[in-house]
Amino acid sequence: MAEILKERGYRVERLDGDIVRKGLTSDLGFSKEDRDENIKRVTFVAKLLTRNGVAVLATFVSPYRERRQKTREEIGEFVEIYTRCPVEVCMERDNKGMYRKALAGEITNFTGVNDPYEEPKDPELILDTDKETVEESVRRVLDKLVELGYISETN
Repeated sequence: MAEILKERGYRVERLDGDIVRKGLTSDLGFSKEDRDENIKRVTFVAKLLTRNGVAVLATFVSPYRERRQKTREEIGEFVEIYTRCPVEVCMERDNKGMYRKALAGEITNFTGVNDPYEEPKDPELILDTDKETVEESVRRVLDKLVELGYISETN
């Protein structure tokens, strides 16, 4: 998605959970308080970038509705895309072995295993990643961004 938007001439930054946790939020764990603080910090960065004309793609496990709502309110120009997938399929796709560790009790507060995920009540878009290809999902996101007026058809 980021590459497609860049090719179309948009200024884009991708804030990825794994990368951010190595730098900006390396002091945080995975308790509810730490997860909320993680998203709070990322919200601050996204807000700065957004107000300077940069499209921000924030790819995080953000399990709590209240924090997502606060992020929406703080940033303003915000599109919530729920990438939905059954936990069983997530476990099959788990190339880092995180679900295995969570199920073995090696990781606590793991979303979907021993910590809740509060599904969005009204996201702008839901992608069922177990039922559609990456290409289909990307097309749907682009179409939604056009529909919402964030990008143009040709740009």
